Amino acid sequence: MEASFFDNVFEVAKLIPKGRVTSYGAIAAYIGMKRSARMVGYAMNASHSDKSIPAHRVVNRNGLLTGKHHFNGPDEMEKRLKAEGIKVKNDKIINFDKHFWDPATELKL
Repeated sequence: MEASFFDNVFEVAKLIPKGRVTSYGAIAAYIGMKRSARMVGYAMNASHSDKSIPAHRVVNRNGLLTGKHHFNGPDEMEKRLKAEGIKVKNDKIINFDKHFWDPATELKL
């Protein structure tokens, strides 16, 4: 049986190392659906019942916590990131480039 788009997104998200973040677009590009960043966001929103998927590590291309409203409480995403050593100010990751994890370069296709 072929994996669904959401399943593919979840598998990549599970590989994001603690203390690192990636973007919706980076995941979309990695799974061969470059123009589907918004769909990756929908997948992350649907993932909250599965604690093995670190949805808090997926942000927009500028390091903004655009998905924060889909967590239990408006500060939950930021709390999880800070617990992993990632600093956030005004809903934006500080030193985003330092923390960015690109599945296209980190994983073998």
